[in-house]
Amino acid sequence: MVSPEHSQYLVSNYAAPAIEIIRGQGTKVWDTDGKEYLDFTTGIAVSNIGHSHPYWVQAVRTQTKELVHCSNLFSIPEQVRLAKRLVDKIGPGKVLFCNSGAEANEGLLKLARLAGNQNSDSPRHGIVVAENGFHGRTLGALSATASPKYRKGFEPLLPSFSFAKLNDIQAFDQAISADTSAVLIESIQGEGGIYVADDSFLQELSSICTERKVMLLLDEVQAGIGRTGEFLGFQKSGILPSAVAMAKGLGGGFPIGAIWISEQYANTFGPGSHGTTFGGSPLACSAAHAVLDVLEEEDLISATRQKGDILHQKLSQFITKYPDLVAEVRGRGLMLALAFKNDPAPFVKKLREAGLLVVGAGGHAIRFLPPLNVKDAEIELAMNIVETILSTFKPDEAST
Repeated sequence: MVSPEHSQYLVSNYAAPAIEIIRGQGTKVWDTDGKEYLDFTTGIAVSNIGHSHPYWVQAVRTQTKELVHCSNLFSIPEQVRLAKRLVDKIGPGKVLFCNSGAEANEGLLKLARLAGNQNSDSPRHGIVVAENGFHGRTLGALSATASPKYRKGFEPLLPSFSFAKLNDIQAFDQAISADTSAVLIESIQGEGGIYVADDSFLQELSSICTERKVMLLLDEVQAGIGRTGEFLGFQKSGILPSAVAMAKGLGGGFPIGAIWISEQYANTFGPGSHGTTFGGSPLACSAAHAVLDVLEEEDLISATRQKGDILHQKLSQFITKYPDLVAEVRGRGLMLALAFKNDPAPFVKKLREAGLLVVGAGGHAIRFLPPLNVKDAEIELAMNIVETILSTFKPDEAST
């Protein structure tokens, strides 16, 4: 039961919650009534190593006894070490830390604007982004988000953004003009409905950006940190972008964001050009180190590919078994969506009541985002719940 004080004291910028979660362990969470759930939302791709992983808990606990916060006026050893680890995993460059995905994407936009203004030929201000993408709810990130449902009421937004259809290389080629400073896309559109940027599209887009001296910026906030079976989603294509935004899974539940910037643009930000009070704190970096340690020690990235194949195969069976309800399966690794032919909100509710937590997305989809160390038996149990609900669910129960 959700406390009545929830609506009394909290701003109603989120839909009214149906349950109140108070504890988590691994793939499971419990509500205030003691009911157990399989959590295939993981805080929307945040708890990639599961809830309260013992190694992560110990690392955070240890760091709280040493130093929780230190201003970026001083060098922070854990921050330097984390930056090096990220550079080693991505490519030559430098890292700027912040606190969230939206903040990381705001940093990308500022980087593009600053680099564009420093262009020796003439200033460039335009940024091309993908239709159906989502980059956050701050004003700059919202300006880079095409969907009217997010933009409505906040106009006028920032100018100089144009939109092109994901995987349509001609549309992007035409959208890039002499005024374009950067292209910003997600390797997999998360909020938009788990639409994957094709490898060939990313490769051609990278070539166009290089040829026309345009920055290629990747939003890996949801698809990153092992979620797709690569450390970052774009890495499957073999490209190396100009800069990358990361957050969500990086801290394992502790707020942290990061921007990796390639060597070409690594010195664009100078003293005073960008900053944050809390970004890259000793505690946040210790949490992120623990996540990376677990990913490596438990070989979770390769496990994600294997478990993702299993989950994808099981979800795909529902297309032929329930053709009146299910349209397709989208995604890669453990970032998958089951797309319905109608609004799946009633189905999400029935899954929750049966003990399985999933989260909706665009394109009439529900997202399956379990921890990367989810057990095979837990995948099997989750699919049994989905099967049970599908077998009794009537098409007219879904909103059209």
